[in-house]
Amino acid sequence: MSEVVTKEKEVKTQKSRETNMTEGNPMSLILRFALPLFIGNVFQQFYNMADSIIVGHFVNADALGAVGSTGTIMFLLLGFGTGLTQGYAVLPSQRFGAGDTEGVKKSVANSIVLSIITSIVVTVVGVSVMKPLLHLMNTPDNIYDYAYNYIIWIAWGTVTIVFYNLFSSLLRSVGNSTAPLFFLIFSAALNIFLDLLFIAVFKMGTMGAALATDAAQGISAVFCGIYIWVKFPILRPRRKDFFINIPDTKKQLGVGLPMALQFSITASGAMVMQTAINAFGSVAISSFTAAGKLVNLLMQGYMTFGQAEATFSAQNYGKGDIGRVKAGVKSTFIVMIIYTVIAIILTNVLLRPTMYLFFTADTDMDVMIKWARPYIIYASIFYVPLGMIFIYRNVMQGCGYGLLPMLGGVVEFCARVVCALVSIKLHSYNLAVFCDPCAWICAGTFVFFAYHYLIKKIEAKHEKAEAVETA
Repeated sequence: MSEVVTKEKEVKTQKSRETNMTEGNPMSLILRFALPLFIGNVFQQFYNMADSIIVGHFVNADALGAVGSTGTIMFLLLGFGTGLTQGYAVLPSQRFGAGDTEGVKKSVANSIVLSIITSIVVTVVGVSVMKPLLHLMNTPDNIYDYAYNYIIWIAWGTVTIVFYNLFSSLLRSVGNSTAPLFFLIFSAALNIFLDLLFIAVFKMGTMGAALATDAAQGISAVFCGIYIWVKFPILRPRRKDFFINIPDTKKQLGVGLPMALQFSITASGAMVMQTAINAFGSVAISSFTAAGKLVNLLMQGYMTFGQAEATFSAQNYGKGDIGRVKAGVKSTFIVMIIYTVIAIILTNVLLRPTMYLFFTADTDMDVMIKWARPYIIYASIFYVPLGMIFIYRNVMQGCGYGLLPMLGGVVEFCARVVCALVSIKLHSYNLAVFCDPCAWICAGTFVFFAYHYLIKKIEAKHEKAEAVETA
């Protein structure tokens, strides 16, 4: 009898750590799920900003520009790995929504095997192409060595970031957004400590910043994996599950590969944009880097809405409740509009205080702000289409459809590249920093229409299936 009671307590505890998003008020569920995600995403930005701030203060402005100039390459490499792992977690989320515990375990095991392969491929490719890539992007000579020493060690640490993102995505797939937050806060704090140790004490420069990131992510990934193993039996695969399951692999790659390609396509466009900005010298690069950190910080709200929508739509799609998927999109869109008003105000108010974080007291801040302000103005005006990208793209991916979101990435890439090439031709800095808003407008419009096309197609498919069952 005591064993039965203990088992019941274990089940109740397990359920309390998960969130079933197939029942209850959509907006309330999404907001509760999104809050820890938002805090975590903001900490992730502080995590990334720590490298730049500490490098800017303890090395020099050239080193800061170098870290900023490699941001798009870092996004290209790690975005590909992250896109795959997020895609791998969609199938476990759908099976969790459908109540298929056995299927969840098998798909988790398959995710781990695929992530090992992903880490190896991304690392080998990244390390091999790094030098020609930096030259192709017209990296200024005075920051080239700083840039290479930073990004090459980030590439070698790909496995740590892939597995941290995989484990975090698996936790979110069963509706737990709180645990990844705690691991991220721990990782951010550890990264800052290691940054100060490697850069300020050991004088390791930009290489020290990269090693600090790798170590912090790796330790956090290990702890996150242990937590899943101990606290989440539903995500704990058995030894017999660890093999390449062909049907699951097709489904997971079917979602993960388009997500990864979408990240890569977006990053490639951003690299062309960075190339355009590099033409204006290291002062412009450093100023744009600092301004970009502020925009990226506020962008986390939109990313959060997308992540919450992905989990919500995946669970409800797995259950077959398409009407509830649509209700979730409407609720998220309302919240996004309110957030946008706040983000526009904060972006413009916080520019000068943000610049002081990255540069020493003897820096001519008026010159830096002159280069930074155009990007801030253009970006804040077009936050709504940026929010649309995250919401509509993630709901389509949560339903297991990767092609249309990837095509949205192609549209984003083309818009950014065309704008960048014109800016290079005309040597126009204003056009160079308008590349992001231009891409957001075009891609946001595309995913809006793509979502409405797809949701009608999904509804028709489910109605047909229900009619067959009834007959």
